[in-house]
Amino acid sequence: MTVLVTGGAGYIGSHTCVELLKNDYDVVVVDNLCNSSEISLRRVAELTGKAPCFYRCDVRDTAALSDVFRRHEIGCVIHFAGLKAVGESVQKPLAYYENNLGSTMTLCRVMLEHGVKQLVFSSSATVYAGNNPMPLSEESRTGDCSNPYGWTKYMCEIILSDIARATPGFSVALLRYFNPVGAHESGRLGEDPSGIPNNLMPFISQTAVGQRRELSVFGNDYDTPDGTGVRDYLHVVDLARGHVAAMDYLKAHEGAAVFNLGTGRGTSVLEMVHAFERVNGVAVPYRITERRAGDLATVYADPKRSEQILHWRAERTLEDMCRDSWRWQSQNPRGYQSGD
Repeated sequence: MTVLVTGGAGYIGSHTCVELLKNDYDVVVVDNLCNSSEISLRRVAELTGKAPCFYRCDVRDTAALSDVFRRHEIGCVIHFAGLKAVGESVQKPLAYYENNLGSTMTLCRVMLEHGVKQLVFSSSATVYAGNNPMPLSEESRTGDCSNPYGWTKYMCEIILSDIARATPGFSVALLRYFNPVGAHESGRLGEDPSGIPNNLMPFISQTAVGQRRELSVFGNDYDTPDGTGVRDYLHVVDLARGHVAAMDYLKAHEGAAVFNLGTGRGTSVLEMVHAFERVNGVAVPYRITERRAGDLATVYADPKRSEQILHWRAERTLEDMCRDSWRWQSQNPRGYQSGD
């Protein structure tokens, strides 16, 4: 079967391409490269011996996207393409709504025109309301999002669920990610943020490699064991495997289904910093700064539904996440700009 991966040159997308190719799927990638590099796809080919077919275009470009569907007999779509920085979404809400909702609606329209009715959607734990008890299950309350990025994921879930209800044979898996970290164990694929990282792990690894003077830890007075925020960190390769499991589920199930992808365990910021230092034998200087507006003390998943229905479970440890992140960063100190 041929799988279309939108945003397939990005961090999670490229790792998912590796897992798809390892499972003998044919892969077509559409990516506008606004926050990714085509080098990642060359490295996917290097790691698997099979090259994804790549089209550089924006998913919102109906004509270009329709041409891709005409050229390939696509059986399923995995939709990663979108803007994803929480802080930026607060500063540029219109860009986020236009891009994330527009790309999803254009994609669905083109899919239906070509009779493609299986979709795996990259959603987020940011769709959950901030006052839920932990851990978060798929039945936890959604909405009341704290930023435009979260609202775009929430709205896309509603749009896709409505399409599934209205369209016989349409099936969609809404995968709510927690905190993806790590890199491919080869060190050839990893997270390559542009500018100042929005996520903890690349900030840690860039500090360790000397790109940044110190790590900013936002608050140490939360109601947690060491006062720093607790999150559910998930290895990106386990996350990529979750998409393959969701595709297998869609083959036999119609309608919309929601799944958490997380480990079910919380790790604090300082626990992550100290684990990184211990595993890799490097120092990570840090400074405690003010809390960020909207940050919660503790967020972690209840992944039992994914374990029971998708037969998927996160396998890689915190040590694996730290080791693989450092291997990627130390071998590619400037990310993909370091070259092949």
